Amino acid sequence: MSVTYPLGFRAAGVTVGFKPSGLPDLGLLVGEPGTTAAALFTTNAVVAAPIEVGRDRLARGRIRAVLVNSGQANAATGPRGIDDALATSAEAASLLGTEPDGVLPSSTGVIGEPLHVGQMQAAIPALVEALSSDGGESFARAIMTTDTVHKQAAADAGVFRVGGCAKGVGMIAPNLATMLAFVTTDAAVAADDLRRLACEMLAPRFNALTVDGCTSTNDTVLLLASGAASGDVVGPGSSTWDDLVRALDTVGESLVSQLIADGEGVTHVMIVDVEGAATEDDARRVAKAVADSPLVKTAVFGGDPNPGRFLQAAGAAGVSLDPSRLDVSIGGVPVAIGGVIPPFYFEPASRLADEAGAAMKEAEIAVRVRLGDGPGSSRAFGCDLSYEYVRINGEYTT
Repeated sequence: MSVTYPLGFRAAGVTVGFKPSGLPDLGLLVGEPGTTAAALFTTNAVVAAPIEVGRDRLARGRIRAVLVNSGQANAATGPRGIDDALATSAEAASLLGTEPDGVLPSSTGVIGEPLHVGQMQAAIPALVEALSSDGGESFARAIMTTDTVHKQAAADAGVFRVGGCAKGVGMIAPNLATMLAFVTTDAAVAADDLRRLACEMLAPRFNALTVDGCTSTNDTVLLLASGAASGDVVGPGSSTWDDLVRALDTVGESLVSQLIADGEGVTHVMIVDVEGAATEDDARRVAKAVADSPLVKTAVFGGDPNPGRFLQAAGAAGVSLDPSRLDVSIGGVPVAIGGVIPPFYFEPASRLADEAGAAMKEAEIAVRVRLGDGPGSSRAFGCDLSYEYVRINGEYTT
């Protein structure tokens, strides 16, 4: 149940040798001719070569396939990186019988290391030969780097289907996109409407995720619509559109939940709900500030129910708020009311602190922040900052 769950898609993943682990590291996902595409890319000013090529191709043509390598990010590689992305995607396009502009290159791995172009070009014929409607799982495995498990999701949208897969467990603080995520549907959707779905449904889901506050150079979310399930075009305002929206939301939420649970070194997942803000944007900024705070993340790792960490993070979010209306709860336990921590909270054998401490030891920790009575609300998915995260990233290229 992955990217090939919808009709009209084939995928494959193979092992080429880009990664020292010897695990699958080259994937290909292809939609039928006529497939439409929409994509969201990182807003980091330093972008990988495949992002530059992908932006251009999305603006000029119709993408129906994506070629993904894991092991080398093809970022900070200069003009050579562009040439390598063009050459490898052109090889795939030729074997698929489509124009080069029809293939989106995508890379993930170590920044600065060039693509192994010769190896990749030699492996592409076998990759194309392996394409199958059952190949979604092998594709999902091939795009992994430090992920410990592959991440897939699927949902039904009335007569249509939606599928997806994603990778990414570190360098995650998306801004319009996150890590690598590929979502497919067999509904027929015009390119402009598909872009609207990507912006309105997928972007908010993935933007709610943060592992370490670092926006990648390679972040990509690609949405493909094959139209294989029906000849009727799905558009806004129809019942089929509403079905598609709900299914995309289901797949997006599932992938985000899987990504945060597999974050590098994660021992606790944190779900931060902010409500009562003046605007949705204010709520989103506060939620991300709390989830991104190193002090909050380390408190979560240590199981330390220190309300001051959460109050500090909310107040530093850069939004206008009245501290006297600021409430915080951990696992349903009120730890700050009207911006004030109960004076007895830090007394020995405090029942309130004990209950909050117990909530902090759960694998999934619910944090609720209320800013007032405004209409704005938002949710962020975060995690703790552990010794293992430091070890993984301290040894990343060694």
